[in-house]
Order: sequence, then structure tokens, then C-alpha cells
Amino acid sequence: MIVFPNCKINLGLRVIRKRNDGFHDLESVFYPLLFNDALEVIQATDASGFALNFTCSGLIIDGKTENNLCIKAYELLKKDFSHLTALQLHLHKAIPVGSGLGGGSSDGAFTLKLLNQKFNLGLSTEKLLAYALQLGSDCPFFIINKPSFATGRGEILETIPLDLSAYKIVIIYPGIHIGTEWAFSQLKVADTYKVSDTLKPIDTWKEELKNDFEEPVFNQYPEIKKIKVDLYNSGAIYASLSGSGSTVYGIFKKDAKISNSFPQNYFVKVLPG
Repeated sequence: MIVFPNCKINLGLRVIRKRNDGFHDLESVFYPLLFNDALEVIQATDASGFALNFTCSGLIIDGKTENNLCIKAYELLKKDFSHLTALQLHLHKAIPVGSGLGGGSSDGAFTLKLLNQKFNLGLSTEKLLAYALQLGSDCPFFIINKPSFATGRGEILETIPLDLSAYKIVIIYPGIHIGTEWAFSQLKVADTYKVSDTLKPIDTWKEELKNDFEEPVFNQYPEIKKIKVDLYNSGAIYASLSGSGSTVYGIFKKDAKISNSFPQNYFVKVLPG
């Protein structure tokens, strides 16, 4: 059985306050994109006892394998469903790691959904959301996987009727790792911030939709700021940093021709909205 975890972008991102639990309250709109990893599970042939055999291909994933959210998702379910049989889990990574596109969170959430289906666990959407939140703040979104207004840590989700299928979206990842802890430490949060209404005409987003991480990230990495400037110079209707970066995306009319050429080491992909 195989599924294809997709990524997302943030349409506006305002960080409101730091919470007592160390997390931050935020407001954003999460929008799913048709750019995917691939995740396959098969029942293991080794009958010597339960084991999870996890393998990867594609882009290199930094860090310890045991910290991968696919493994953590399996471990969460195994605690409550001890009857799970041995399995082989393979992840092919296409979404750049640490890019602000939520690829790792998506992989973890899709693992929950995949195992729920494969082993007929009967988990409701509410149960899957609860498991996903234990994996990370962005993970619950990928259980729903529809355009959503997000509050709280990002786990309080309200689906919205937002459709960008009339546009194309260009994502550019310059290969710069932005540490999440560093990014949050640079913010001056204020509880007067408010995400603009993304149901307004898209032509207003350039002035109204803001990502609070842009100022510190652009100050530290001018080359990331240049990507946004170049996208607007190429005719983007709206361009923004996604999450805390370092991916920058631009939303264009479907028939737009993008003239900019980015450095060869940048990851560039044109996607349907």
C-alpha cells in the first residue's frame, strides 16, 4: 500500500504570543500543494517477531533515523495497538528537508493514516488529529489536508473555501537551513497581530498578508529576500516566505511566463494551485 504525502505553504503567518508551555500561538492559512513524497508499507516477511524496518531513498534526511516522524508515528500507534504485525516502511523523499514546506510533518501524518487503513484500526479523524498533534504542531493539518485557517500552535483548524487552481505556484528553495528556534527568538511578538482575510481578492494579498519571519530571515539572509523581489519582478501576484523558510513561493497567473533564472543549486519547481 502506497500513499503520497504532500507539502503546504503558509498564506500569511503572524506569531501572536509565547505560551507558558514554550510554544507560540500563531495565525496562518495552510494551503496544500500537489508536490509529494512517496510512502509505502508492506507486511514484513520476517516471522521472528515484531520489527519495523524503515528505509529511505531520494533526498538525504539529516539527523538520527529514530527521530524520523514516520517512525515516531508508528511507535505512537504501536503503544495502543500491540497486535500490529511486523512491517516494512519505505519513504522516498522529494520535498526538500527543512524548507518550510512541512514535508516531514506530512510524512508523519500520512504514516498515521496509512497504518490506520492498512491494519483497519478504525481511528476516527478526531483520533488521528490527536495522534498527529503528539508528533508536531503542523502534523494535524495533513490529516485534514484542505485549505485551513490555523490558530493555537497551528493545530486548531477551520477549513475555508479557498481555491487557487486558476493559478500556478512557483516554489524556490535556496538550500539554506533556518533553525526554527533561532527564527522564533528573533521575533518581537505582539497580540495585536491579525492574519488578513485570504478570501479577499488575491490582488490585495501583497499589501495585506504578512509573514512575521520575513524580517529577521531577510535581514540575516539577503539572498532569500532577493528571491521574493525576483518573483515580484517576474510578475507574481503574491510572493512570500513559507513558514520560517527558507522556501519562497510566488503565485502567478496560469499563462504567465517566468523570466528569472535562479542559481543552479536552488531547488525550483512550478506547481498547479
